[in-house]
Amino acid sequence: MTALLDLQSVSVSIGKVALLDGISLSVARGQILGLVGESGSGKSLTAMAAMGLLPLFGGRVTQGSVRFDGQDMAAMTEAERRKLRGRRIGFVTQNPMTALDPVQRIGEQVDVVSRLHLGLDRKAARERTLDLLTQLRIPEAAAVAEAWPHQLSGGMKQRIVIAMALAGEPDLIIADEPTTALDVTVQAQIIQILGNLVREKGVALMLITHDMGVVAQVCDRVAVLYAGRLAEEGAVAPIFAAPAHPYTSALIGCIPQEAMAKGALRGIPGAVPSALAFPAGCRFHPRCDRASDLCRKTVPTTGPRGDGRVACHHPGALA
Repeated sequence: MTALLDLQSVSVSIGKVALLDGISLSVARGQILGLVGESGSGKSLTAMAAMGLLPLFGGRVTQGSVRFDGQDMAAMTEAERRKLRGRRIGFVTQNPMTALDPVQRIGEQVDVVSRLHLGLDRKAARERTLDLLTQLRIPEAAAVAEAWPHQLSGGMKQRIVIAMALAGEPDLIIADEPTTALDVTVQAQIIQILGNLVREKGVALMLITHDMGVVAQVCDRVAVLYAGRLAEEGAVAPIFAAPAHPYTSALIGCIPQEAMAKGALRGIPGAVPSALAFPAGCRFHPRCDRASDLCRKTVPTTGPRGDGRVACHHPGALA
């Protein structure tokens, strides 16, 4: 399957601080890639690198390549990257509560995307907006288009943000924790909507989340990040059945299960280290029950694991 977005050995620094180290991952049309890890693992920074937005945060790619549909993003001018964002790459922000302009009506905020990127006039843009709102199961779309952001619920605002991401007819959608701060019922609806978009429109979706349950539910492949490095990557089913990296195993162990015995739900001791104090060797070793002297001193290489990859000196056995 040909990759639409392809990151190869990408390292990122902000100022003198190295935050990402050798990240390689890809996503193809009609595929959902889950990007998971705790806060501070580098998920959102990977998304910024994929969209060419690092300069906004004072960051830069110091190694590796980011290619979109075969084009080298680093070789593009900022004007060329700007044409891709919104048109071919749609972005669903993490917090719908603050993503919308409070002094513009909803319809105007969605209209402007198709006017800017598709060249539609006002009437055609509004027709497209109403069509998108209807597709996203928003009742009384015309009335919602005339509403102000403060009049909408969090779940409704997230649908509007998704409509804005879709208005330019993108080939790739990057959704950065799109269900954060939403209740469980609304979370399930948003995830279902995104999954349907991939199946019905054939777009590629990079879904950034800390929720392994969501990954198990909708993703085709998963990339697990820890402290700026790739821990494990591959198809969802075999990784959930037999995770090779102890961090992946620990994340899966945090998922509540039906009829789980009292005390069976596990946590992960410790916390993701600061980028200013990454440990030597494997960065997960201070929290890992498999850690050896080799782990404490030597960075693990990334090796094949089934149809995926794992970076671990002592990986679990394949099922």
